Order: sequence, then structure tokens, then C-alpha cells
Amino acid sequence: MRNQDFVAAPPKWMGPPTLTKKRLYQVWKGRNIFCCGGRLILGPDMRSALLTTIIIGGPALAFCSKMYLKIPTRDLSSGHAVSIVGLVLTLLDLIFLFITSTRNPGIIPRNTKPPISDNASLSSFPSIEWIADVNPEVKLPRTKDVVVNGHTVKVKYCDTCLLYRPPRASHCSTCNNCIQRFDHHCPWLNQCIGARNYGTFILFITTSTILCLYVFTFSFLDLFKKSGWTWRLFSNDVMLVSLIVYSFIAVWFVGGLSVFHYYLIFTNQTTYENFRSLYGKKENPYNIGAIKNVEEILFSKTTPSLVNFREWVTEDEGTFAESVTKRYGGNINGQIDVEQSFYCKDGKPLPKFVDIFEENPKVDRGGKSATDNFFLPFDEDQRTGASDDEISQRTSMAVSQRMM
Repeated sequence: MRNQDFVAAPPKWMGPPTLTKKRLYQVWKGRNIFCCGGRLILGPDMRSALLTTIIIGGPALAFCSKMYLKIPTRDLSSGHAVSIVGLVLTLLDLIFLFITSTRNPGIIPRNTKPPISDNASLSSFPSIEWIADVNPEVKLPRTKDVVVNGHTVKVKYCDTCLLYRPPRASHCSTCNNCIQRFDHHCPWLNQCIGARNYGTFILFITTSTILCLYVFTFSFLDLFKKSGWTWRLFSNDVMLVSLIVYSFIAVWFVGGLSVFHYYLIFTNQTTYENFRSLYGKKENPYNIGAIKNVEEILFSKTTPSLVNFREWVTEDEGTFAESVTKRYGGNINGQIDVEQSFYCKDGKPLPKFVDIFEENPKVDRGGKSATDNFFLPFDEDQRTGASDDEISQRTSMAVSQRMM
């Protein structure tokens, strides 16, 4: 029986695949929710942002209504002023919330193929898939060194986005994106906090703190002005007492968060870096002084977006990048460098079968060029008149010898 009997018949020609043009946000592989044709970008859970809006807007609007409806005639002008200022603070807070939760936080565009070595590319290796089957521990380098303000900083390789993250960038597991200057993922806003929305986030928590203090102060003063400050008065004005208790509790959360983030601003840190104590034993390369840190973070222009989610793209499923990521990028514990050579998980070189990647032919003891018997030159087969059966048999024997 000939070897050709085991070869499956080639599939029938079905014509070229149909490629559909779509907006980038429609085929984006992150977990974001897009609104208004990709102009607004949210996290995967819109209910949390809606809940935060209700938690802030409900009590604040109740306070403004209370101050407007319950003011005495002699304090009409001052009562209106209290209501108007409270309403302005509420609107500002909700606007900052909306901008922070719907703005692109600094998403880094994904690669369709993994980065390759400067000296050699994976495409030049004819049997890279076969090597991965024999030894699946082959992988791309996990880190690279870059210089920031005279300090050496390691950048990591992201297996999902197929790129080396820029300094201070990190991959958010909730939104499934790499974010520039990643600070944290805020579940209350349903959005990552990064380079492009950190300023509005600071304005949001600062305004929330001022609003809580404002509601607490004027609610307490209004209650204190009433004669007969007894438990009966508390029971008769439940809304005012509830506003006092609510704002008192809330100010500790948003106030403490504001103080913490202002500390991070003055020291030029992110929440991610601070929680991991990245600069506990070494100098922070991004710290350029308190005043310049504030100018850089709060008074600089917003970083331009790296991704245009409204651009037209061609949907192409099943890319080469996905298979390479699974084969070579699955383990993140190793520290190797393919720019120098290929190594296994334990740091040892690959077996001798990687010699097939060598560009220069091997030289035997006689001084003649000796090709690897795993790949027989086509012209030599023609010269010797080898049949298809003989070629297949020699190839099978060569594979068996390599695997033994």
C-alpha cells in the first residue's frame, strides 16, 4: 500500500473568505462596553456606575430640596444660596463622574502578532510549530530593560495584547486591556483609572469630599438652629438626621481616598505601584519634585488616545498571534532572552534538533558541506531519481532517529 493512500484528498475550493468591514469597537477583544458609536467607553459592569450615580445624586438632591422648601421667610436669600451652591456641587460631581467613567483611560492598542527578535524572526524558522510540539517550553523573553530618567526599568511582555508594556503600564484583568500609567480599576466608576482620566478622577473624589462636608455642615446647622433640640426633634425630622449621618460616614471614605491620592500625586506614584511597594527599597525614577509632580499630573495636557475605536477595520478571525501566544507566552515565570538564543524553562539550551535553524551548513570531517538529513534537497532527489516512496521512507527514518 502506497503512502498516498493515507493522504486525505484536498478540500474543494470554496472561494476566498469574505471579510467584513466593521468599526474597531465592534471587534475589540476587551470587555469594554461602547456607547454612541464607540465614542463612550465603559467597563464591563454598567450597574456599578449607575449605583454610584444614585448614591451621590439622591442624597444631594434631597438636601437641596430640603434647604429650598424648609427655609424660613426671613432667611429666604441665604436659603436659596445654600440650595444653589449644593446643586452646583452636585452637578459638577456627576459631570466628573460621567467623564471619568466614559473616557478612554489610556488603552494601548493590541498587536496582531507577537514581537520578534531584532536578529531573527519566527517566520524565518520553517519548523517552529514542530519544535513547539517536541519541546513546548520555548517562549519569548518576558522582560526588557528601558532607561527612564537615568534609571533602568524593566518592562514586561503581555501575553494577551502581544506587546511589551510601556513603563508604568499594566494589564487590567477586569477590562482585559493594557492601560497607560495604570493606577487601578475603580469598581464604583466601572472604569480603569489611567493616564487619560486620572485628572478627572481626582476632581471627582475632591468634589465628592467637598459635597459631603457641605451637606453635613448645613444640615447640622439647620438642625442646631431649631429650638428644643431633643430626641423628639430627631424623630420629627428624619430626613435631616439621615443626611447628617450619611454625609458623616461618606466623608471618611471619599475624604480618606482624596488624601491618599494627593499623597500619590506629590510623590508621583500610582496606586498599583504603592500597593506593591515598588519604590520601598529603590529610588522612584518618576519623582521629579513635589511641585513638578503636581504640574505633570494635574496641569499637563491630556495624553492623546492611542486607539481610534471608530476607524474601519477588516474582521479577520484566527490570527497567527493567538497560536504563538499560547505556545510561547503561556509561562510568565521564566526570564530568558531570545535575542541571544532559545532556552528551556529551566534555563538550559534546547536540544540539538534546533541546529536545523542554523544558517551556515554543517561541515563534515572531509571538509565537504553536509546538509541535515532531516531535510533532503529537492535537486538531490531528482538527481538520484528517488521515488516518492523512497523519499517518504527516508524522511520517516530521519524523524525516528531525531526523536530517539
